[in-house]
Amino acid sequence: MDLAAFTFDILLPALMQGLIITLQLIACSAPFGLAFGIAIAVGRQYGGGAISWLCKTFVFLIKGTPLLLLLFILYFGFPAIGITFTAFTASVVGFILCNAAYNAEYIRGALISIKDGQMIAAQALGMTRWQAIRHVVLPQALRRAIPGLSNEFIYLIKYSSLAYMITVIELSGAGKLVATKYFLYTESFAAVGIVYLVLVTITTVAVNILEKRVAIPGTTRGTTAAQL
Repeated sequence: MDLAAFTFDILLPALMQGLIITLQLIACSAPFGLAFGIAIAVGRQYGGGAISWLCKTFVFLIKGTPLLLLLFILYFGFPAIGITFTAFTASVVGFILCNAAYNAEYIRGALISIKDGQMIAAQALGMTRWQAIRHVVLPQALRRAIPGLSNEFIYLIKYSSLAYMITVIELSGAGKLVATKYFLYTESFAAVGIVYLVLVTITTVAVNILEKRVAIPGTTRGTTAAQL
């Protein structure tokens, strides 16, 4: 088969269908993973004894469990106890749990970096503890956590390929099916790799723009160097 005909008539249409599923997985997982991660980080840092312990245990368990094993448990194991997920739903739940655990650690590190004096100052102005966390501490911490959170988002893009192991035909799965059928493995997987590279590049550029937009003037190295 002519390579051009294979690429444009067979490979690219299949990859586009897989890409749509990959984007759906990411779109369903990333926002909830971030929100859940924020809640876990705040709960662990400021929640007190029981809540902090629960959050710490969650992070410990999820970080210690390989993502593929987690997907197998959700999709193949949970039906044994009466809980059945579709393959797509099991993938999304697994990605949210994994994403949340790692996001929580990035955000917790950022929370620790905020000086205690800011909490004291906010409470001195009449804010409650939780108001101070929400309006003073957390916004600053999220700015500082952007590089780590962006890394985790990129990881999510790449480990979304594991959904194929529980029958979700996403981008890498679509490439695998085409490669197996036509025995053109190099061409198929090279195309898959290029698509992932494009997704990661777009994410990197978007994060750089976001960092510049939310940066506080005078607090970044670039701004300081320009002033000197």
